[in-house]
Amino acid sequence: MLLTTGQAAAELGCAITTFRRLISAGVLPGLSRRGVRVMVPLEVVRALQTRERPPLEELPAGEIAVLRVDSARRTDEQDRSWIGFAGTLQPDDLLKALRGWWRCDAASVAAGGVLPVTVSGYVVAVLAGLEGWEKNSEGRHLFPDARLAGYVTDLATPRTSLTSDLDGDRRLAGLLLGTRLASHSGGAIAYVPTHTTAR
Repeated sequence: MLLTTGQAAAELGCAITTFRRLISAGVLPGLSRRGVRVMVPLEVVRALQTRERPPLEELPAGEIAVLRVDSARRTDEQDRSWIGFAGTLQPDDLLKALRGWWRCDAASVAAGGVLPVTVSGYVVAVLAGLEGWEKNSEGRHLFPDARLAGYVTDLATPRTSLTSDLDGDRRLAGLLLGTRLASHSGGAIAYVPTHTTAR
């Protein structure tokens, strides 16, 4: 059975624009087109409904930052060609698209030790290696040593690609990728308590 984007969004309890971000990010399998309409398999929507929240209590920090992005779009910035997320981007391009420049409390981002990246509330990528940062004249921060621990290529399964050789990074990616992580912020970066005691 196929659903329209409006029907799929209603099943998930989100706005159509929110659901369309997932379509644009290229992480939903089995889509088909009927004229200008995108049709979504019901089983894909059911899979999204059953995505679990991440086990944040397993993280050592009491709070982590969450990077909330849109689907990838071209940019003419000198150090990157894309900004945002797409499951079809090469890992190097994806890392550059996600590691900055964001308005944030850089020290708080670094203290969390990990930066889950969400599109429409689903964790689609995980960054680590956030210990150092740069700040530009506009008050935006870049994390030049950030590592892409992994990312999602299919959110329904979910199917992930682990891109770091470090055991710690791979563990973080395994914990977080494909989960549903609610966060609220007026900007790109939100801060979420893990309900753990910082060690």
